Amino acid sequence: MAKNIFEGDFVRLREYHKEDIPIAWKYVNDWEVKKYLIPGTPFPWKFEEEEKWYEELSAKREDNYSFAIERKSDNQYIGGCGINDLDWKNSVATVGIFLGKNFLSQGYGTDAMNVLVDFIFSEMNIHKVMLYVYAFNERAVKSYQKVGFKTEGTLRSQIFREGKYHDEIIMGILKEERKINL
Repeated sequence: MAKNIFEGDFVRLREYHKEDIPIAWKYVNDWEVKKYLIPGTPFPWKFEEEEKWYEELSAKREDNYSFAIERKSDNQYIGGCGINDLDWKNSVATVGIFLGKNFLSQGYGTDAMNVLVDFIFSEMNIHKVMLYVYAFNERAVKSYQKVGFKTEGTLRSQIFREGKYHDEIIMGILKEERKINL
């Protein structure tokens, strides 16, 4: 029997539900999550902004796709991932991911990224997947390396966070470098 293309060992990727909004809002406003997500001033997001983001989600968009990450063991919403930008001409997808802080360092992020990358390569026929990660997010860098991402470049002193400048790392993986796990 074929494996569900949206499922990994520990998580499944699914559409967002309205009941995910308050939890997602809580996750992205937690400093331990937010400091890794946005380069700008980490000002708290209003709940109405999260609701507006949810209302604007659509599978009909052709450059941005968002998935909720659900833990398979109990169907709990634990974070989100998706394609933040899609360059169809050059066949490049830029991805991102976040998890609630209680779900970090348990393999969920690596599993979700494996599912997302396999989906992009096998169902969208994209040639390259890339992402940006702050150098101080060492846990994420190790996770992306486990998926097969390689460092392609460094934007030196790109982000000012917690009183000092940090590099931003550009990572990528090519379709031919990846054995699809379906």
